[in-house]
Amino acid sequence: MSDTSTRPRQPFARSLPLAAPLRLNRPSDTWFKPALSVVVASAVPHLTLLALGRLDLVMYTMAGSLCALYGHGLPYARRARTVAGVVLSMTAGLAAALVTASLTHSTAVLVAVGALLAAAQKVACDAVRIGPPGHVILTFVSSAALFAPQRLGQVPAHLALTLGAGAVAWLVCVGPALIRREGPERRAVARALEAAADRVAEPGPRTRHTAAAAVHAAWQCLLASGRPTPVRRSLERLVVHAEAAGASAQPGQDADRLRAWAALTRARGPVPEPPPAPGTAAELYGIDAERAVLSQIDAERAALRASGGRRAARRTLLRSLGPGSHLLPVAARTLIGCALAGYLCAALGVGRPYWAIVTAASLYQANTTLTWNRTLQRTLGNLLGVLVFAAVLPLSRTGPLALVLCCLFFSFAAEALITRNYWLGSVAVTPMALLVLEFGGTHPAGELVGDRVLDTVLGALAGFLAAALVTNRRATGRVERALEAAARARTDAERAYADRARTGPDGLDRARRALTARLVELREAADIAAGEWWQRALPEQRLLAAERAGHRTLAATAQRLGPPVRAPETRRGAVAPAPANGAA
Repeated sequence: MSDTSTRPRQPFARSLPLAAPLRLNRPSDTWFKPALSVVVASAVPHLTLLALGRLDLVMYTMAGSLCALYGHGLPYARRARTVAGVVLSMTAGLAAALVTASLTHSTAVLVAVGALLAAAQKVACDAVRIGPPGHVILTFVSSAALFAPQRLGQVPAHLALTLGAGAVAWLVCVGPALIRREGPERRAVARALEAAADRVAEPGPRTRHTAAAAVHAAWQCLLASGRPTPVRRSLERLVVHAEAAGASAQPGQDADRLRAWAALTRARGPVPEPPPAPGTAAELYGIDAERAVLSQIDAERAALRASGGRRAARRTLLRSLGPGSHLLPVAARTLIGCALAGYLCAALGVGRPYWAIVTAASLYQANTTLTWNRTLQRTLGNLLGVLVFAAVLPLSRTGPLALVLCCLFFSFAAEALITRNYWLGSVAVTPMALLVLEFGGTHPAGELVGDRVLDTVLGALAGFLAAALVTNRRATGRVERALEAAARARTDAERAYADRARTGPDGLDRARRALTARLVELREAADIAAGEWWQRALPEQRLLAAERAGHRTLAATAQRLGPPVRAPETRRGAVAPAPANGAA
């Protein structure tokens, strides 16, 4: 039973921070991967069009090149499918925008279509959890295309350019598999080891959740990586140790050893082999069994698609948008906010208000508080970016090559800076987006700067207004469902542990991983609901009790994975103690 009736009523609207959203963070450990990928994927078509004297077509090739920003945290087998899906989705959105632009010049219709596309792209990306940069790139391309001059007969050729550039982006994203096949898995396991080390060094709810989430992500990455290899076997054993250390966090465990393993795992040398722990072979048998289940599911899906499985895919999408879906309020916010921003800019005389639509669409995060943070970041970054554009515009107009190089530089800078803070990345994104307009012909600098400032301010105001007024009362309901799912998963894990002689190690492993996933989802749902407005109070005592009970179960069942991590005995293939920053 919840005790919410004895606690004070949760406030409808929370205080909004001003300074915290603008603080700089440490850069991502893989910031250079999307940055270099988008530069290479863009340089090939850009320079080709430059040689042909057709830089006016850059907008269509850039739509495909920007697909190189996706999938960098995924193992290569899944990344290949994901990036291919992004390319097709980008082409579909661009096709809808180009056909609409060729059939009508009504600003009212174009804004409406842009808002609909933005809402559909937001929901689709959230439903499949595509990860950053999410729907923003798709919306940027489709919204810009809506207000570009277009004839119906030109659409096939322009889409062909997008597909061609998308194929280059796909090769850029998947190509590193030839050099370092297990690179994404190694990074995921290294993060799990580092999180487990932090959990051992500083036990607490925050490090406990971080360790559970990192271990869960590592298992998911390994399960999606394809057939097992010797390197992946070693990575699985490392995750076993990270899981045991993160779950139990007993005094005496060696956090430095975990960090040393993480450094060696992240490096280019051989993967460290941890000491054999009791039950390790069974652990790997368990993940093999789960792989077999996933392979069977994939085969069934392929057979279903071959026999007309599109109906099943449509049913899945409809379920994600059903009456109880938590995505519906987000879709409504995006639709209303983008439409309101576009119509306001059009009413004030902006001829191509696509940037207002993009600004509004980029704001919508998991809850109202995070949306406010993004509103501050986007507004500040865009306004500073306009000043950067005004400063660099004379240089870009010295020649076509200078324009191409400026765009490539800002593409790299955007991805290099955006992981520090979104506003810092927006300082580079804004001049890049404005410079793209220069490929079709020069425009008065004052007009470009004035329109962009107006679009930014109105888009931010309209977008946040929609987020504040469109309620998301389903956030608390999602927490209730997550509590029930976590309770069921904990019961299943305890039953599998008590009856492990019958269920076997593979059954216990799957139950443990399922419980970890439910606890991660529970914390995610609670964090989202905690920052949402206009809803009933959260069952905080039930949340605390459920998380404690779930992690106690994980700690109890982790004892079978072996003793706490200790220095391994000298043996062939064992790793001697190494400094945390060691490299192979």
